[in-house]
Amino acid sequence: MENILAFDLGGTHIKYGLVTQDGNVINKGHAQTPKTLEALLTFIQNELQNQSPKEIKGIALSSPGSVADNGVIHGSSAIPYIHGPNLKQLIEQKTGLTVHIENDANCVALAEVWMGSAAGKKDVAVVVIGTGIGGSLVKNGIIHKGSHLHGGEFGYMILQPHHLGSGMSTFSEVASTYSIIKRVASQKGIAESSLTGEKIFSQAEHGDDICIQAISEFYHMLAIGLYNIQYIYDPELILIGGGISIRNDLIIRLKEEMEKIVAEIDVATMIPAIDTCYFSADANLIGAVYHFIQQTS
Repeated sequence: MENILAFDLGGTHIKYGLVTQDGNVINKGHAQTPKTLEALLTFIQNELQNQSPKEIKGIALSSPGSVADNGVIHGSSAIPYIHGPNLKQLIEQKTGLTVHIENDANCVALAEVWMGSAAGKKDVAVVVIGTGIGGSLVKNGIIHKGSHLHGGEFGYMILQPHHLGSGMSTFSEVASTYSIIKRVASQKGIAESSLTGEKIFSQAEHGDDICIQAISEFYHMLAIGLYNIQYIYDPELILIGGGISIRNDLIIRLKEEMEKIVAEIDVATMIPAIDTCYFSADANLIGAVYHFIQQTS
């Protein structure tokens, strides 16, 4: 079976692995992200040579930014040099292999649709929660990028219109894990850098009222955002990814908030189907390979 060499480009580290066409990741590794475009191209070429080239069908990349079908990555990220040049063509010229690139949040969604929590589903929304909120829309099993490559950019939605410009108006600003830190730091008059999400959840479990309130507000705003996504897109399933997704009470708390919202709105009858992503560390590699398979089949 021919395998696909996959890379997950991150601001600090680049992950890589040989992935079989049934999604099994082998020969995994990671390294510091190269500092220049030429160093990245050399790194990819060297990793290819470390494998058995005859068994490799092509190269798949998961990347930050808005990835156009022609291989140009628009927008900006923590890896500035990937934006502008046609990275797909450059890697193909360097390696002689077919290359396909997809946005990192879209790769998470594709991994879930292929063999994760959304396996067998056609219409899915994936919301990735971290310092901000990213996401992806899957329509008929294919990523929906939109006319400006902004499909699934849920973090830009405005949820607090009376607070525009305050840093607490968009979905990312009011329902990311960073939003919890921001609320607690403001209430306690301490530096945001002195807090972590884990510390706040721990303090809440020990009865800290400020932390309890900040977490409650987080769940409420997250539920509102998910409610909006459901009625805008009407997916079969909404998946939650990111570090928060490992919390055992996440789905329970979100469903409780959803029930409260629906009870308050006369015309609302639908409570979205919500679950957490199945994949974590290897999601981007697996999704990048599924994208490659879709493009070449």
